[in-house]
Amino acid sequence: MKLAWVAFYTLLRKEISRFMRIWLQTLVPPVITMTLYFVIFGQLIGSRIGDMAGFSYMQFIVPGLIMMSSLTNSFGNVASSFYSTKFAHNVEELLISPVSPHIIILGYMAGGMVRGLLVGILVTMVSLFFVSFDIHSWGVIALTLLFTTATFSLGGLINAVFAQSFDDISIIPTFVLTPLTYLGGVFYSISLLPHFWQGVSKLNPIMYMINGFRYGFLGISDVPLVYTFTVLILFISVLYGMAYYLISRGIGLRS
Repeated sequence: MKLAWVAFYTLLRKEISRFMRIWLQTLVPPVITMTLYFVIFGQLIGSRIGDMAGFSYMQFIVPGLIMMSSLTNSFGNVASSFYSTKFAHNVEELLISPVSPHIIILGYMAGGMVRGLLVGILVTMVSLFFVSFDIHSWGVIALTLLFTTATFSLGGLINAVFAQSFDDISIIPTFVLTPLTYLGGVFYSISLLPHFWQGVSKLNPIMYMINGFRYGFLGISDVPLVYTFTVLILFISVLYGMAYYLISRGIGLRS
């Protein structure tokens, strides 16, 4: 048990020190990007749109933008870090060490979660210069953010296992995560869509995460909160199982 905790702590510390050494590349760019969203969509365009579900447009989109920055950074951190370890063949040392695959998964997942949470906190702090909130539920905010960053950290790990080049780790964020995030209700309520497209939107798992996070801030959601946590728990369970299977078997890792 002590060995397991030492291994977990070592992996987590390595992951945190890795992205903190280059914080100008890992933490600052998403904050700048989200600030531009706040200015352009929140203030310039939002002032013309008016209220959304009883709140200013700026208040409505901020939770979604915070969630978007957190999930993309948690995914990207693990995908790039684990693939770099795989590319340098250092992962083989992990596989032959007396460290359980569970510890390897949890170490990388926790590192991705820390980066996602840090980016989320920084973006939230910047958002307070543009808008104020009467927080509806801190508990829902914390749980949704923790579960979401865990989900996408696991997704980044699986992406890195299958990646054959550095270009491969950008395919999922570019062609899957970005479209699903923009279509997940960041900038609009799905209640504004025709009935058919509301049904299509409900097939998008990110929609549940964004709405759960928005509920924590504003107390409004397009879907019941229980659906949000059901989707999150389901995805964490499935992705964790996949990650464990891949790493325990060494699939895509052993040369």
